[in-house]
Amino acid sequence: MKNLFKLYFTFVIFSVFFFSCTKERYINEPGNLVPKTVMEEATLPAISVNGANLHSEAFGPKDSTLIICIHGGPGGDYRYMLNCKTLATKGYRVVFYDQRGAGLSQRFPKIWYKSQGSDAINKIFYDELKGVIAHYRTTASQKVILLGQSWGAILATGYTGKYPTEINGLIVAEPGGLKWDDVVDYVAESRSFKLWSETLNDATYIDQFIAGKEDQHEILDYKASLMGATNEIVGDVGADLGNNAPSYVASRSGAVVLAASFELGQDTKPDFSAGINNFSTKTFFIYSSNNKAYPDSWATKISSVYPNKEIFKAQGVGHSGMIDQVNFWTTTMEPKIISYIQSL
Repeated sequence: MKNLFKLYFTFVIFSVFFFSCTKERYINEPGNLVPKTVMEEATLPAISVNGANLHSEAFGPKDSTLIICIHGGPGGDYRYMLNCKTLATKGYRVVFYDQRGAGLSQRFPKIWYKSQGSDAINKIFYDELKGVIAHYRTTASQKVILLGQSWGAILATGYTGKYPTEINGLIVAEPGGLKWDDVVDYVAESRSFKLWSETLNDATYIDQFIAGKEDQHEILDYKASLMGATNEIVGDVGADLGNNAPSYVASRSGAVVLAASFELGQDTKPDFSAGINNFSTKTFFIYSSNNKAYPDSWATKISSVYPNKEIFKAQGVGHSGMIDQVNFWTTTMEPKIISYIQSL
């Protein structure tokens, strides 16, 4: 496997450098290793929020209940959440957005994130989400439902705790942790590779050809995508992937925002559960049976902060499979979510 990977990658590198004689192409330029962001591709749907151009789109009646889909990461994108688009056919306004520095949204240097200081999490992520809601909300009475998965569920919880009267419904799918120590523990438990493993060796082998500096986003994003391609621990392999997931070619990791976010977390030790005790509306808490890092005991611990909740264990899927597996979404998850919203 490793030799095949090296042979393939060597061929790709030589192709990039030696078979582009009529037009110079560089691996650290947009569009060569990873898809272009909204800053390089004007045809991508985008909105401007808090000084950042975000890749974003919405479906369904503009004046109906807003469902804001919040992707994982930090540094993921909303591609895997596109099954949620079917909620638009049920009369809801479904919003997707790539967070700043992630997916196909605008990139920022690492120093920018670090310059936000002790209030960085609030300034970067909460203010951004507030801006996204404001952009799509047509009236003050329009209801808002947050639907977050993984890091997106953490962000949705933190935002709801900060603005409990502004959110009409909260759907959280496997937030890894809400207090910082729990976040760190979950990340350590859910890694799909260990030091000196073949996965890590394959990824670091690339450094012999591509060495990305701190803000060379194209190179770093490409390497991050390779590192996160599979994860047997959280159960996102097999049925959760392949033809049973939505097709969307413009997928891209955000390596710099991921690194900066964890460094900020280590510095500030945020508590994403702060204020959630003031949210009296029922929270729909979802976890999966196939995620080895998310046993019943962990689900009980993490969900304990929500004062009013409905807990659902998604059988036969993994960390993202509850949303990105087409069959499970259609037969189980979508009906559950609609039922929850109608119960509010």
